[in-house]
Amino acid sequence: MGNIKITQVKSIIDRSKRQKATIECLGIKKLNHTVVKEANPQIMGMVAKVAHLIKIEHC
Repeated sequence: MGNIKITQVKSIIDRSKRQKATIECLGIKKLNHTVVKEANPQIMGMVAKVAHLIKIEHC
């Protein structure tokens, strides 16, 4: 399906535990940290839940 580059652009302070856990499960450690993940349905579902906190680019 290809890869996507995920970058956290907004803080997770004052966010719900679920959103914090989703960011952590994506492998993002801190603000402006970027990870590359395979674009499978599980990852895309997580991305959709925290789309307001991250920036997505296709690789």
